[in-house]
Amino acid sequence: MARLTGRKIIITGGASGIGRATAHLFATEGAAVAVLDRSAEAAAEVARAIGGTAIAVDVADPASVDSAVAAAAVAMGGVDGLVNAAGIFSAAGLLDSTADLFTRTLAINVTGTFLMIQAVAPLLRQAAGATIVNIGSGVGLTPTGPGSTAYVASKGGVIAMTKAIAMELAPDVRVNVVCPGAVETPMTAGFIRDSSGEFARGIIRRYALERAAQPEELAAAILFLTCAESSFVTGIALPVDGGRTFH
Repeated sequence: MARLTGRKIIITGGASGIGRATAHLFATEGAAVAVLDRSAEAAAEVARAIGGTAIAVDVADPASVDSAVAAAAVAMGGVDGLVNAAGIFSAAGLLDSTADLFTRTLAINVTGTFLMIQAVAPLLRQAAGATIVNIGSGVGLTPTGPGSTAYVASKGGVIAMTKAIAMELAPDVRVNVVCPGAVETPMTAGFIRDSSGEFARGIIRRYALERAAQPEELAAAILFLTCAESSFVTGIALPVDGGRTFH
């Protein structure tokens, strides 16, 4: 039997990268999936491919989040899982970051995650075996050097918030966070490869496995934390980072 048969799961950022890979995997594993993304067109493309529901959302806007969650619940006949994969990235360091960049990064990565969980929590508490999986980052656990100030701050916030919410929603809902290392996605395309298209050695040398991950490898970890195989796991920050942190 597929591991998510009968589950009803919202995935934000579901139109690209880790969210897209997760949407495809979850559908294969039997879940009904609501693909939420700021691009209605891109979300619709993924939803058509997996037989899911596409809903446009701005995760930083409370009204948009409430409307999207309500629409997902109607379309799927309830909600018993959430994957917060929506996010933005900036490599800018302290002196190169503007206040607007810092505020926007936290608004999407931290506030967006918070708003989605707040909106979905009442539905999850009514469901059996409900789960939330957030997307943090290895740099939120251990920054590797200068740069990415706003991004590091936002992902550290997601990790801490996950642990707090895991305590608050227990025992009804399990809440965990996956912390990727470098992943080949549209968001990171200009960062982890150099101008010749090769992996940037300054980044890849930090990884024991000497490569970046594919989105499907992160989707597999998210699946584990969503399915019954992890039924006694909550409040963890799981590095999926090719040996960058060895946590």
